[in-house]
Formats: sequence, C-alpha cells, structure tokens
Amino acid sequence: MSFWREIFRHENREATPQSRRLYARFEIAHTVVDFTAALCFIIGSIMFFYEAWQIPATWFFTIGSVFFALKPSLRLWREIKLYRMGKLSELSDRLR
Repeated sequence: MSFWREIFRHENREATPQSRRLYARFEIAHTVVDFTAALCFIIGSIMFFYEAWQIPATWFFTIGSVFFALKPSLRLWREIKLYRMGKLSELSDRLR
C-alpha cells in the first residue's frame, strides 16, 4: 500500500499503547495551538478599535496566523510518526 493511502489510517492511532499516548499528546498540542491562535485574533481584534494599537494588533494577527498554520503541520507530523511507529512494530515482529 502506498505511503499516502496508509498515512491517515485510524488503525495507526490505536495500534499500541505507545501510539495512543502519542496521539493524545498531539491532540493536546493541537488544542493549545488552536486556543493560542484564537486568543491572538481576539486580542488583535480588540486592539484594532484603538488607532494607537494598530501595529501591535497586526502582530497579534500575524502570530495567530502562524499558529493556525501550525495546526495542519502538527497533524501531518503526528500521522507520519504514527505511520513510522507501525512500520517499526512490523519490523520487530518480523525479527522475532
């Protein structure tokens, strides 16, 4: 099976206790990134009501955008790690 068809399989998340822990850790990181991005956008939005704060508000929007860009990056990184964990497990099973 090709890498791209195999990478987002739900079974990879549930394969071992180690993969379940890894999945949970990435879910926590994803949620923290989501809240941080949203908070930056809320703060930036409030700051835009005041002309003197428009430059810092722009920075909050930029930082929030970076955090929103991290979300799919975290998801892809997690899925690649889970995929590799499964491949290592298969390799160790073959060596037994």
